[in-house]
Formats: sequence, C-alpha cells, structure tokens
Amino acid sequence: MDVGYKNSDVSFSLRSAALIIKDNKLLVAKNDNYDCFYTLGGGVNLNEASTESVIRECREETGYDFEIDRLAFVQERFYTLENCRHHEVVFFYLMKNIAVDIKDGTTTDQQCEHLYWLPVDELEKTDLVPAFLKTALISIPRETVHIISYE
Repeated sequence: MDVGYKNSDVSFSLRSAALIIKDNKLLVAKNDNYDCFYTLGGGVNLNEASTESVIRECREETGYDFEIDRLAFVQERFYTLENCRHHEVVFFYLMKNIAVDIKDGTTTDQQCEHLYWLPVDELEKTDLVPAFLKTALISIPRETVHIISYE
C-alpha cells in the first residue's frame, strides 16, 4: 500500500523517481492517454524506504535492476487536477549507468505506458512533468537540492 491519503478534494503522496541518463538522454515514460512525459518511479509503500521503492519501480517498469548513484532532488509539489488539490513529496534519485537495451516505444508493466529517451538539451521544448526537470538536468548539482513548486 502506497504512503498517502486521498479524499474528494485533497490528496497527499510520497513518491520516488529515477533519473536515468544515458548518452545525454533521459529515460522517461508516457501514457497513451496523456500528453506529458514523466520520470520512472511511483509511490513509496508503507514500511519501504524511498531507495527500495525507486529500485523496485525501475525493475517493474524496465525489467532492469538499476543502482542508485545519489539523491539529486527532493521536491514538494503542489498542484490541482480535476478539482482535487494534490501535495506530493518526491525523491529524485540519479541512477548509475548500467548496460540497458531499451528502445523507444518499449511498453512498461502498464499496457498503455511506453518508454522513451529524450535528449536532455531538448527537454525545455518537451511537455515534461515536473517542469523543473526541463532545466535542472542540464547541469545536475553535486549536492541535493530541495524544490518547492506550485503548478
């Protein structure tokens, strides 16, 4: 069970996300029913560390066992979707490069979700969520950065 809370007009979720960069391209997912791209990852389960969660989510979505390099960003994200106010706390982990053979359009563990490699230097022109990643990945800081965003 994911750590979180939801009622008719407000929700909270704790999430972990993977920043998988290879050949200056970011691995992202896209659901066929939505326009935006997003990082791999998902909800942290009760009694599961965010580090365990991101590794589990990567395995589920790609079939590969990734390792964590380091925590790059922590984001508190506030947004409204379908008349519901959302508050997310997301741990963004930079993952170590491993030998992967993931082609654009590969299906994840979700039937209508596919993987794509997007050039980091072209992210500003892409519908990528969360928006701060469009510029933050051009030069990833050595220290963990805390971001609060209202979208």
